[in-house]
Amino acid sequence: MILSGRALRLTIFVDDTDTWHHRPMYTEIVHRAHAAGLAGASVFRGMEGFGATQVVHTTRLLSMTDDLPVAIMIIDTEEKIRAFLPRLDDLLIEGLAVLDEVEVVHHRGGRAR
Repeated sequence: MILSGRALRLTIFVDDTDTWHHRPMYTEIVHRAHAAGLAGASVFRGMEGFGATQVVHTTRLLSMTDDLPVAIMIIDTEEKIRAFLPRLDDLLIEGLAVLDEVEVVHHRGGRAR
């Protein structure tokens, strides 16, 4: 799949300890995005952050290392991203999801192996 020009980036922030049916929440989201045929999804683990609880979580020595922030970024056309959003409703995500307009300047999909 080749994607270029205007697109939407869906970024979902969750804790790394969030789960869905005994597997990481970020894994469930990535697999749903893949099943929906979206152009791509990546998961990024944060080293430090805080959210609605105002509690700072960090990987620094002598600090708690659970509940670290995780960002799942998914990019595709606006139509596909907006059609995908309802597939996340049943996850009851306690986090933040944001949409950004982006411009894809280079994307080259690999061949299916």
